[in-house]
Amino acid sequence: MTVTAHERPQLPFDRPNVLDIAPLYDVLRRQAPITKVTTPAGDPAWLVTAYAEAKQIFGDRRFGRSHPAPQEAARVSHAAVLDGPTGDFEHEEREHTRMRRLLAPAFSAPRMRRLAGRVEELTGRCLDDMQAARDARPGEPVNLHELLAFPLPVLVICELLGVPYEDRAYFRDLSRRIGLIDGGEDARKAMTDFRVYTGKLADAKRREPGPDVISDLVAAQGDDPTFSDDEVARLAAGLIFAGHETTSTRIDLGVLLLLADLGRRDRFAADPDGEVGPTVEEILRITAPGGLGLLRYAHDDVEVGGLTIARGDAVIISSNAANRDETVFAEPEAFDPGRRPNAHLAFGHGVHVCLGANLARTELRTVFPALLRRFPGLRLAVAVDDIEVRSNRLTGGVDEVPVTW
Repeated sequence: MTVTAHERPQLPFDRPNVLDIAPLYDVLRRQAPITKVTTPAGDPAWLVTAYAEAKQIFGDRRFGRSHPAPQEAARVSHAAVLDGPTGDFEHEEREHTRMRRLLAPAFSAPRMRRLAGRVEELTGRCLDDMQAARDARPGEPVNLHELLAFPLPVLVICELLGVPYEDRAYFRDLSRRIGLIDGGEDARKAMTDFRVYTGKLADAKRREPGPDVISDLVAAQGDDPTFSDDEVARLAAGLIFAGHETTSTRIDLGVLLLLADLGRRDRFAADPDGEVGPTVEEILRITAPGGLGLLRYAHDDVEVGGLTIARGDAVIISSNAANRDETVFAEPEAFDPGRRPNAHLAFGHGVHVCLGANLARTELRTVFPALLRRFPGLRLAVAVDDIEVRSNRLTGGVDEVPVTW
C-alpha cells in the first residue's frame, strides 16, 4: 500500500482490532515522518508518525495548544475537547507554568506513593465485586470493564479530587458526551454542564475545604487574584475527565494484552512483583487508546523532518504510531516486557509531559498484580477480534471485556 502526494488520508484510520493500530500509520511513516491528513472535522493538519519528530515537537516551545488567530484555526473534531485551540496565545507558556506549579504537588511521586495503599484497597473492593458477579451468575462471563477498569480510576480520582463517588453516573455521561468525535452541540452542552457541576463542587470546598485537589485549587485563589472561579471549574472538569477515562482504557487494554496469550498471562502471574514494572511500561508503549493523537499548533514557521510547518498549522502527534517506530523499537509490533530501554511517548515528553503519569502508573502497577493473584486462571470469554472498539470516542477503548475463570 502506498499513499500518493495528492492524497490526504482522513482520520481516524481503520484498525483491525483493539490491540493493533491502523496499518496506514506504518505506511505513512515509511514514506515520510510528517504527512498532510484531513481531520475528522474536515480540516487539514500535519500528522506526525515517527518517534524523532514526535519527540522534537513535544519538546519545542514553538508548538502549543493556542493559536495566533483562533477563528482561523483548523478544527480537529466536533468533540468538546481536542476540537481546536485553547488558551491565550500571548501568555500560553506563562499560564502553563502557573498551572503545573499549582498542580505538581498533588500528582508528585511522593504523594502517589502515599496513595498506593489506598489504591490497593480500592482495587480489592473491585475484585470482590467481580467475584460477587461470578457467584451470582455461575458460568456466565463477567464484564471486567464495568467492575474493575471503569470504577477503579473513578474511585481514585474522586478521592484525590474530593468528588462524591455517588455522582459517578452523572459525570460518566458528561465525559462520554464531551469526548464524542462527532458530538457537536451536545458535546459543548455537556462541557458547560460539567463546568457548572465542578463550579458547585468548588463552592462547597470554599465553605468546607478538605484534603483534596479541588480544595487546593480554591485555596490557591487566595494567593492569585487572577485565578478565576471559571478557571477553577474548567481545570477541575479537565482533571476528572482525564483522570479516569485514559486510565480506565489502559486497564482494559492491558488485561486484553495479558490474556490474549495465556503463556504471557502465566509468566506474569508467576512473578507479578518482578514483572509489573516493565510490563506496565510495555502496555503503555504498545496500547493505542484512541485513533487521533495530541493536538498542537505552530506558533512560528518551524522546520521538522525536512518540512516547514507554517505558523498556525495544526499538528497531530500520534504517540501510538511513534511508539511503534522500528528505528527506535526492535520488533515494535511485539509485546515484549523485557524491552530495554523503553523510552515510549505514552505520556508525551519534555515540559508538557502528562501531569497524571505518576497517578496512572500507580494504578496500573497495583491493578495487574492484584487481579492475577486473585484470579490466576483469568481468561477472555470471547476472541479479541470480537471486542468492539469505541472509534467515535477521543479516548477510544472498549465498553466490554468479558472474562471468566
